[in-house]
Amino acid sequence: MPTVSSPVPWSAGTATPSLAVPAGATDCHFHVYDARWPSAAGTPHHPDATAEHYRLLQTRLGLSCGILVQPSAYGTDNSLHLQALEVLGRDRFRLVVVVPPDISDSALRAMDDAGVRGIRFNLTMPGVLRPEHLTPLARRVAPLGWHLQVNAAEATLLAAEPMLGSLPCPLVLDHIGQVPQPGGTATPAFQAVRRLLDAGRTWVKLSGAYIRSRSGAPRYADAGVVAAALVRSAPERMLWGSDWPHPTQPLNAKPDDAILLDLLAEWVPDPATRSRILVENPSVVYGFSRSG
Repeated sequence: MPTVSSPVPWSAGTATPSLAVPAGATDCHFHVYDARWPSAAGTPHHPDATAEHYRLLQTRLGLSCGILVQPSAYGTDNSLHLQALEVLGRDRFRLVVVVPPDISDSALRAMDDAGVRGIRFNLTMPGVLRPEHLTPLARRVAPLGWHLQVNAAEATLLAAEPMLGSLPCPLVLDHIGQVPQPGGTATPAFQAVRRLLDAGRTWVKLSGAYIRSRSGAPRYADAGVVAAALVRSAPERMLWGSDWPHPTQPLNAKPDDAILLDLLAEWVPDPATRSRILVENPSVVYGFSRSG
């Protein structure tokens, strides 16, 4: 039975999830924001959403580990998220960064030592990283065991698919592959995500169901059909993320993170598979040690 927990900034509701998560459960996608760090030109910002605020969400949902993701708001200035990583602890948290295409090898190695495990390409808005930088950076981070994380709408995904399928490092697709609605599983984007999964080196984040949903809250049923289909096709390469503080959503209409987590029970009815998605799969991608 859900219980009432402390309110969490930028998350509706106060109930805990009905779904009991296993020890080691990982939130593979969240951000932090701080007004003391200026936004990159032309990018949207978000009111303060701190590492301390995220701790409240972690407690509410019963999660153990997490992946900070550098948002477009800060461009290639990863300092806020590197600081948050230290606050949250590198034993249970990792970071995915945004870097300039000409970043030095020594800077990449220093980030690796700090707990970075990937580079994010947000191709849904202008930024320093574009599709032509995918392969060169993949070659450079593959020896570190890093991955490239890509957020791309359908047209961009389809155009980049041959390149994405040949990267020399793992690929992680954001937000259920950004498969559009109402077409869902009938769209070319879904077929492209399936082909990339079938090739064996792509992972998909079951996050941001609200981004493409037309059916809407609280169940985002149309996005759930896509998520469930991807789980059936490659459960060993699915990840789950909250997308807190939900920067694409209005400040006065944030989703309930407990409900978002409970959707995983609908998309992944088998408890062993859910455990794999929440615990084992993140260990592979982000290099967690689960001995503690």
